[in-house]
Amino acid sequence: MRLIDIKYIKSPINYSGGKYRLLKQIMPLFPSNIDTFVDLFCGAGTVGINANANKIIFNDYIHYLPELFNLWKNKSLEEINQYIDKTIEENNLSPTSKDSFIEFRKKYNTTKNIEDLFILICYSFNYQMRFNNSHQYNSSFGYEASTMNDNIRNNINLFVNAIHNKDVTFLSKDFREVDLSSLTKNDFVYCDPPYLISGAVYQDGKRGFKGWSPQDDIDLYGLLDNLNSEGIRFALSNMIHSKNRSNDYLIEWSKKYNVNYLRANYNSNYQRDMTGKDVEVLITNY
Repeated sequence: MRLIDIKYIKSPINYSGGKYRLLKQIMPLFPSNIDTFVDLFCGAGTVGINANANKIIFNDYIHYLPELFNLWKNKSLEEINQYIDKTIEENNLSPTSKDSFIEFRKKYNTTKNIEDLFILICYSFNYQMRFNNSHQYNSSFGYEASTMNDNIRNNINLFVNAIHNKDVTFLSKDFREVDLSSLTKNDFVYCDPPYLISGAVYQDGKRGFKGWSPQDDIDLYGLLDNLNSEGIRFALSNMIHSKNRSNDYLIEWSKKYNVNYLRANYNSNYQRDMTGKDVEVLITNY
């Protein structure tokens, strides 16, 4: 696969399973003429925000990020950055102040202010968003490693400018409840669900969110089959092998479509090894 050297927008959120490092492989495989682009499991929005389409619909069952992005859509970049600066100052947040982080985390768990959640993430260990079963934020402090740095500021600016200048809609629904009935052959649906065999965060259903099960996989494949029967284009990111596990149902289902193997790195001497390693794919119906 030839990688195209294009500068892509990176989401300001570090999200488990994010596709930023794979964009150079994924984006060239998408159709060039898209009216409505549906990012059905948008996560931090990295794929959808880079889509070349007239309209982009972002959806994710985990509601926090669609809510944040919708708020940013309706605020100016200046207002967003002013709120960040003011909040950091008022709460004495810094890369070394664990006590201030813990107090701010307590504050968020009381108020549930979505803008404060974003700031919390920026001071959390590995910039990761985590909750307990009661939806209380419980990520630990990212001592000396996590902070609101220049890279995050730049990502905020680029991401917000993009959602201000594109026709975007943010939803938070189970994928089975998203209305796709108005889509036509000019539209496109991209799916990046939890990978059944990878053990990703939030997949186990023990952190206050519904987990991901084999039945969810089956329901999603049925949805994609229905889209295909209507002539609507789709692409599915997934993993067919992970260490010593295989998603046999996915492997069998994918035989009726096109399977594009993605490289875990950009080494031109990469050789596909089906045993013992992660094998990530993009499955398309075009």
